[in-house]
Amino acid sequence: MTARLRGSAWIGEVSAEFAGTMILILFGTGVVAQVAAGGALTKPPGGLGDHDSISWAWGLGVMLGVYVAARLSGAHLNPAVTLGLATYRGFPWRKVLPYWVAQFFGAFTAALLVRWNYSEVLARADPGHTIKTQTVFSTLPGNGSTAFGVHELGAFRDQIIGTAILLIVILAITDVLNTPPGANIGPFIVGLAVVAIGMAWGTDDGYAINPARDLGPRLASYITGYHHAWRDQFGNLIFWVPIAGPLVGALIGGLIYKVLIGFFLPGAAPEPPGRAPRSETSQV
Repeated sequence: MTARLRGSAWIGEVSAEFAGTMILILFGTGVVAQVAAGGALTKPPGGLGDHDSISWAWGLGVMLGVYVAARLSGAHLNPAVTLGLATYRGFPWRKVLPYWVAQFFGAFTAALLVRWNYSEVLARADPGHTIKTQTVFSTLPGNGSTAFGVHELGAFRDQIIGTAILLIVILAITDVLNTPPGANIGPFIVGLAVVAIGMAWGTDDGYAINPARDLGPRLASYITGYHHAWRDQFGNLIFWVPIAGPLVGALIGGLIYKVLIGFFLPGAAPEPPGRAPRSETSQV
């Protein structure tokens, strides 16, 4: 019986990561499809309202995905977060790869649903399924524009910085020795952090800050007609940037938090009253 329960819990964790990441990408990729494809048919995209709606929908998608998955898996929803928690918070290393797989397939499935639902709009806005609407599914340097002069290394730098910021905030919000938000409001705060990152760090490479968020939808777009999905507008291979950059950024951000904040916090503190029991792995 005990072994059966443990097996069910294990399946539940992976299932929750799949479902939570799927919810995240349904909102995130969906809003970019609405702006980039739908907006292209009615008005020139790229206005302030477009950028704001994208930032807010991604942040709300993170928040809602966390609420969906947090009880079962801790709601990492991001391989970079899983790596950071395994490195600095004691998340079991044996669970890292299964979490990564679940996150990838959750993102991949959500992107296929968005691709299917917006198929007519995408076909009208971009009949050749070119770089023009590739940003619906995956990130590109300068959001696909050549005007900013951002190439692979600039995008890689951007992903490291953005993800490091995310990890610092996540570790601070979930650290019971610090001043974590009460009343189960943590996911809301993390969602706001993603909104802020999108508004402040969205130009150089679209703030993927999540390998699954980029690789899953990129593959979904590739198998449904976007044959140049692995390259950027300059023709260079770009798919590796939003995979490697966030993983490096997570390690750097976690180290910064540990050295500047965690090292100086007092000893063990009790869980604040009124909060559901949590483990060290609970997070986005």
